[in-house]
Amino acid sequence: MNVDHARHLLTRYFEEVWNRGQLDVLDAIVSRDYVNHSPSVPNPRPGPEDLKPIVAAMRTGIAGLHYEILDMVVTPDKAAVYLRVTGTHSGTLFGVPPTGRQIDIRQMQFEWFKDDRIWQHWRVTDELTLLRQLGVVNP
Repeated sequence: MNVDHARHLLTRYFEEVWNRGQLDVLDAIVSRDYVNHSPSVPNPRPGPEDLKPIVAAMRTGIAGLHYEILDMVVTPDKAAVYLRVTGTHSGTLFGVPPTGRQIDIRQMQFEWFKDDRIWQHWRVTDELTLLRQLGVVNP
């Protein structure tokens, strides 16, 4: 894949899907055999359909959810993206009742591409900081 196309694809992924909640965009940018390798949640079934409820849960649990791309390194078949994730914990988030607290955490994502789509995903989030900000874990 062309590096500019890969960069555009990732920008759409964060801006349209995560920041605006346009879940149908996943059908256009994620491979049908997409695999989500995230350490804190079981891998969903391949494809975009099981990613949609994850995005919806995050957007329901965190009002004003915003992913800011701080840095991106892109090759024709892979990308590393460093992100800032912010918002307000206003709804139940993966079993944690709303706290009304602000979140501001960092995240690294690694995306692999195949056939002009996102094919595989690895995410590492500073979940300890997130749990501290929510008051679930004390410093």
